[in-house]
Amino acid sequence: MPHASADGPVAARPALANPHADRVKAVRALATRAGRRRAGRYLVEGPQAVREVVHWAPHLVHDLYLTPGAADRYAEILRDADAAGVRVHPAEDDVLAAMSPDAQGVLAVASADEPGARHPGLLGPLEADALDAVLASRPALVAVLAQVRDPGNAGTVIRVADAAGADAVLVVGDSVETTNPKVVRSTAGSLFHLPVVSGVPVGDAVTALRGAGLTVLAADGAGDLDLDDLQDAAARATDGAGVPGADLRAPTAWLFGNEAWGLPAEDRDRADAVVRVPLRGRAESLNLGTAAAVCLYASSRAHR
Repeated sequence: MPHASADGPVAARPALANPHADRVKAVRALATRAGRRRAGRYLVEGPQAVREVVHWAPHLVHDLYLTPGAADRYAEILRDADAAGVRVHPAEDDVLAAMSPDAQGVLAVASADEPGARHPGLLGPLEADALDAVLASRPALVAVLAQVRDPGNAGTVIRVADAAGADAVLVVGDSVETTNPKVVRSTAGSLFHLPVVSGVPVGDAVTALRGAGLTVLAADGAGDLDLDDLQDAAARATDGAGVPGADLRAPTAWLFGNEAWGLPAEDRDRADAVVRVPLRGRAESLNLGTAAAVCLYASSRAHR
């Protein structure tokens, strides 16, 4: 049976065959920051990320491109695209490769200017309104990335936050763009599962989170409080006592800093408490993704 789409059966339409076509060049340009900002769109590359955006946020998808082999291999993507009325374009292998070397035969072009009223994922350019919407939902667990420059690390923390059951991720300060292709790939589709707000200054984000009733904990190796002690206190407390200012059972926002130099003093001072993850072996430190996983899961367990 031919695969269907909003424009008719995929198999019934000729595949895009010219890797030098203007359409191909326009898609390839989305790999650059300037190209994304000019077009108001970004790339979603590979079957995992495309599967998630088509399933969870199809209204973001401007165009979907698949090779004939990928169309057969990932029939569920086409089924969801057809159900949502997504525009699907068959394309030869060399065309997809010219659009993106990371496409693996499947590529979506998504809108970056969606205000987020209808989906849980990327909230778009209305940062203040997006943050207000997140806080209005009374979140219990939020991850905040401050000055995180590495796209792989940013994407990994978004994925970890999704897995730990966080309600939102804030990518604040001078952090990497969440539409960076490596960020999108590194989230493995989690970008489309929970609200991700970017572009808010660190101080404004912390003030807003605290105003919404969240305790702000900064994760830093020089912290005065030990995460093990906080977990022990949360497990023992039955009357709401916990650790003053750092009860893991309370609604919490974890503040994570830059991969190389961590959180500057001014950001640590903004937090209600600074917490260190204990290092029992000889390792000097943990990478950002691992530290975020340990902290977020500690809160997630305490919330149970």
